[in-house]
Amino acid sequence: MLLWLSLCALTFLAHADEAPSLLLAKAITRDVDVTAYLVSEKLDGVRAFWDGHILRTRHGNVLRAPAWFVERLPDRPLDGELWAGRGRFEFVAGVVSKELPVDAEWREIRYMIFELPDAPGTFRERVRELQRVVDAAATPWLRAVEQTEASSRVELERKLADIVRAGGEGLMLHRANALYVTGRSDDLLKMKPYQDAEAIVIGYVSGKGKYQERLGALRVRTEDGSEF
Repeated sequence: MLLWLSLCALTFLAHADEAPSLLLAKAITRDVDVTAYLVSEKLDGVRAFWDGHILRTRHGNVLRAPAWFVERLPDRPLDGELWAGRGRFEFVAGVVSKELPVDAEWREIRYMIFELPDAPGTFRERVRELQRVVDAAATPWLRAVEQTEASSRVELERKLADIVRAGGEGLMLHRANALYVTGRSDDLLKMKPYQDAEAIVIGYVSGKGKYQERLGALRVRTEDGSEF
């Protein structure tokens, strides 16, 4: 399989000491009992953590959202994705990276919530509470990510094919009976038509030949310390 790097996760390194502790996904394996999980679409947006007061990326960088976007968010932690529809990651990344937010651009973004960090109960119970929180906020751009179930691996793969065919990225599986934990865990799995990995940019190599005086390649380091 091809190895893809999620370079969107390589920015915002300056505030790593302020990064929130969140649940991170592992790749799904063939031996997983998919009936034990709730399934949702993997949204191709920018992950955002709301601590009740400030909106941050998963690496801790403060997102300069307009006041109207955050003033009606609940005063409790939320974990979700800033999303503007399938295939629009570049648009969202550009919008949220601006020091001065542009209202018209933020009007196209929705905050899609998939978790209530530190909330009690199983994930299935937290999903019900999450929907109540979103309904109570009555904010058009705050929405709950839809969670469904799959009765078999065949049905799950059919869901994946439908999502990809419609322009989506993949699926997320969250163990239905899991209490909230942080760090990389098989309580949360991702399923995509190809494998990917995240890495930190640690340098670059200058181009040669016709690419002289241009960027030749990035040097990156993965979570296990591998560099290439």
